[in-house]
Amino acid sequence: MTGLLLRDAELDGHTGVDVRVEDGHVAEVGVALGRRPGEAWYDCRGGALLPGLCDHHLHLHALAAWSTSVRCGPPEVTGPAALAAALAASVPDEHGWIRGVGYAETVAGDLDATALDRLRPDRPVRVQHRSGALWTLNTAAMAVTGLAGADHPGVERDDHGLPTGRLWRADGWLRSRLPPAGPPDLTPVGAALTRFGITAVTDATPDLDAGAVAAITEAVRGGALPQRVHLLGVPLDTPDGHDDPAGPPGPSVGPYKIVVADSGLPALDELTGRIRAAHAAGRAVAVHCVTREALVLLLAALDDAGSLPGDRVEHAALVPAELAPEMARLGLRVVTQPGFLAHRGDDFLRDLPARDHRDLYRCATFFRTGVPVALSSDAPYGPLDPWAVIGAATRRRTPSGRVAGPGERLTFSQALGAYLAPPGEPGGPARRVRRGTPADLVVLRTRLADAPADPEPVRAVLVGGHLVWDRLGGAGAAGG
Repeated sequence: MTGLLLRDAELDGHTGVDVRVEDGHVAEVGVALGRRPGEAWYDCRGGALLPGLCDHHLHLHALAAWSTSVRCGPPEVTGPAALAAALAASVPDEHGWIRGVGYAETVAGDLDATALDRLRPDRPVRVQHRSGALWTLNTAAMAVTGLAGADHPGVERDDHGLPTGRLWRADGWLRSRLPPAGPPDLTPVGAALTRFGITAVTDATPDLDAGAVAAITEAVRGGALPQRVHLLGVPLDTPDGHDDPAGPPGPSVGPYKIVVADSGLPALDELTGRIRAAHAAGRAVAVHCVTREALVLLLAALDDAGSLPGDRVEHAALVPAELAPEMARLGLRVVTQPGFLAHRGDDFLRDLPARDHRDLYRCATFFRTGVPVALSSDAPYGPLDPWAVIGAATRRRTPSGRVAGPGERLTFSQALGAYLAPPGEPGGPARRVRRGTPADLVVLRTRLADAPADPEPVRAVLVGGHLVWDRLGGAGAAGG
C-alpha cells in the first residue's frame, strides 16, 4: 500500500471532495482524484472530513482507574440506599481495597469515615468526590495509611483534632501509602477517545511522578494511546527526554500545572514565586482556578510576575464579566468545561446565589473580549464525549432543562473550533485539512450541518494517515 485515498468527503462546505494521504500527511486535495496503483481507498459517503479533535484537559490515569472503580454518585447512585448497595456488592481488589468514585453530597450528605463505616466497615475503603479534589477513607483505610498521625495539610480534623477521614488534594500522599500497583492499562482509554474522534489530548494531572510519565510514554509509543499526548504535570526539574529522537514520538511537555485550591488558597507571594520559577524554566503556567477568589489571586500574581505566551487558566468555572478584559490584557487563554452544566447544572443553580449564575463556565464573553477559549472534558470528572460538550456549549441546558447563562452560548462552529486548536495552542485558530497538514482526521457520518443532531457523528478516524477506527469494522482497514 503506497497511500490512502479518501473519496467523496464534504470539506469546508464543498461536497464530492477527495483527499490523498501519504507519509502521514495530506498530500493532495481535489475532485475526482484518480486512484494510484496499490493505493488503498476509503469511501466517506458524503460525510464531513475534519481534523482530529483535541481534548485540552483530561486525566488519563484517572480515566483508566475509573473503569474499575465502584460508582458512588449520579447518575448510577442517587441516594443512601443505592450507595449502601453499591459498596456492599463491590469486590475488593487483589490487595483487599475498595475504590469508589463520583461521590456527590446529593447522594448522602457530607461523607466521612463514620458514615463509610456504617456502609462497609470490613475492608479498607476510599471514595473520591466527583470533583477529584477529595478522598474519604473509612476507619480501616485510615489505619492502613496512617492517616490519624499524618501531618499533611489536606487531612481534615474535627473540633477535637481527630481526623474525619476526609483528605483534600493529597493524591500523591495517599498513593504513597497504598499497596504498590502496576501502571493502569490505557488501551481502553485510547479506544474510547478514538471512537469520539479525539486524536490529541492534554493530560492536566498535576505533579506527575516519573512512573506516571513513563507509563504514559510507553502507552503512546506502544500504541495503547494512538492519540498525540501533551503533559502539563511534568515537574520543572524533569529532564526533557519524553520525545526521544531515536525512538517513536512520545508525549510532549506543555505549561506547568499549578493548582490554586479552593480548600486553601496560597499566599500571593507563594503563587507569584511559583509562576516566576516556571517562567524562568521556560514553561508557561496552566493554573487551576475554579472560584472567582482563585482567579483574582492569579491575576494579581501574574500582574507581579508578568505573563508568558501560553499562560492559561484551567476551568474558569466562575468568572465575573469585568475580569475578562484583564485576562485578555495579560494574554491568558482559558480551557473550560461547559459539559459540567449538562451534568451538574441543576446543582450549581441550586447551591450558588442567583447573582453567580451568569458567571458559570463563561464562553461567549471570552470570544467577545479576545480571550482564546478551548473546550475540554476534565474526564473522568466531566463527560468525555466532545460532541456532548459541544452541545452543552451551544445549548447550556441543565439536566432539568433550565438554561444556565443563555448569553454565554456559542455557535456550533465556535464550539467545534474550540476542539480543533492544536494542543500547544488552546483557543488558537482551528486546524483545517490542507495539503501538508498531519493526517489526523475524522470522517463524520453526515454533512457538518447535520452533525449537531447526530448523537454519534463519527464514522472513522485516522491518526498519522492510518485508519485506526471505522464504525463499520472497529479498527478498520480501508478498501483495496
